[in-house]
Amino acid sequence: MAFPHPDGAYAITTMYSVPDDAWYLELDLVAGQRNLVTAIVPDEDPTREPTVCFDPRGPHVDVPYDVMRWFMDQVGEEIRTSRAWTRLGPELVEIIHQLRQEHMGVIDDDTVRSVLAEVRAKVSEADLPAVLEAAFGRNPDGSASSAQSG
Repeated sequence: MAFPHPDGAYAITTMYSVPDDAWYLELDLVAGQRNLVTAIVPDEDPTREPTVCFDPRGPHVDVPYDVMRWFMDQVGEEIRTSRAWTRLGPELVEIIHQLRQEHMGVIDDDTVRSVLAEVRAKVSEADLPAVLEAAFGRNPDGSASSAQSG
C-alpha cells in the first residue's frame, strides 16, 4: 500500500515481509521511482529492534525536513501499533510471544474457547485484554477486537 506526502513528490510504501516477520515502510521519491529510506519494524520477536536503512550506493538526495518528519511519524505509529505488546511486563511478553509462535497469531472460532481457557490460566483478568489483543486481535469474550474488525 502506498500513500503520498501532501506535496506529491514523495510517498510511503508499506508492506509486510513474512520471512522477516516485519513491516517495511519505504520513503520513495515519486518522480524517480526511487527508494530513499527503508524502516524495518519487526512485530513477532520482541528482541529485534526497529531499524532505518539508507541506500549507500545511490546518489545523495536532499530530503526536506517536513518529509522526513512525516516519514518518521509514520514509522513511529507503526512501531506503536505493531510492537506495543513488547512494552508489557517481561512475563506477559514471553506468554504473548509463545502464543504467537504456537498459533501463528490466529485462532479460529472452533478453537477460541480452549485457547481462552489456556490463556486465562496463565494471566490475570486485568492483563487478559492486552494479551489477547496482542496475540490474536481478540477480546476476552473471544470476539474480534475493533482493530481487527474495523
